[in-house]
Amino acid sequence: MREQKIVLTIGGSDSIGGAGIQADLKSFHAMGVYGTAVISCLAAQNSVGVKDILALPADFVQAQLEAVFDDVRLAAAKTGMLYNADIVRTVGQMMASHPIPFVVDPVMVATSGDPLLEDDAVTAYEEFIFPHAALVTPNILEAGRISGRTIDSEEEMQEAALELIGYGMRAVLIKGGHLSRKRVRDLLYCNGTFEWLSSPLFSFGGEELHGTGCTLSAAIVAGIAAGEDLHTACKAAKNFTTEQIRKSFRPGAGARLLLHRR
Repeated sequence: MREQKIVLTIGGSDSIGGAGIQADLKSFHAMGVYGTAVISCLAAQNSVGVKDILALPADFVQAQLEAVFDDVRLAAAKTGMLYNADIVRTVGQMMASHPIPFVVDPVMVATSGDPLLEDDAVTAYEEFIFPHAALVTPNILEAGRISGRTIDSEEEMQEAALELIGYGMRAVLIKGGHLSRKRVRDLLYCNGTFEWLSSPLFSFGGEELHGTGCTLSAAIVAGIAAGEDLHTACKAAKNFTTEQIRKSFRPGAGARLLLHRR
């Protein structure tokens, strides 16, 4: 019997189940790995927007991390919404002491536009998280906030990738959905090489999508845990996410949600 790969997600709980911990666990299951979870904060959230956020104390986040690491052998991990500098620091220090591949989705703003990261936490990411990351997966807005630049073109995506890699991460995948017109083009920068990953653009009459970034990063983690190289894991994860977008549905008054089914 093949060894069951176990992975970890560290992030926020989403009441509507379309993003955060819930999306990660569903993606892990669909991709054939066993998911464990450490919750950083609770978001009272639905498809329309974020109503409120309750950040858990950093020492309780630490306790959750220790509970998982003390008991199981993890093949890979990811971070999502960490919200404040204390949680970022706690997670970064734990990941530094447990050298497994981990993917960082630097969640900063919800699809609805609601802020999901306090301002001083960006510096904490730069100091405690990025230097230990196998891959960081910002969208254009997040990459711009980290690099302190506005990104309005694919050339500027490349410039931002070069700047981000200077924080010590081994690779960066900048998601280009906000620039897309006919196709979605994401930029992977790894081992000194740029590579564009392209997929169809589904417009759905202008309706927003909720949880695509979480789904993508979780699927990448599943691929890494299965032994895939970073390029293969990113490409497979993009294909998986694209298929989930194609099958998305609108359960409420706001954004469309993904089904996370193969």
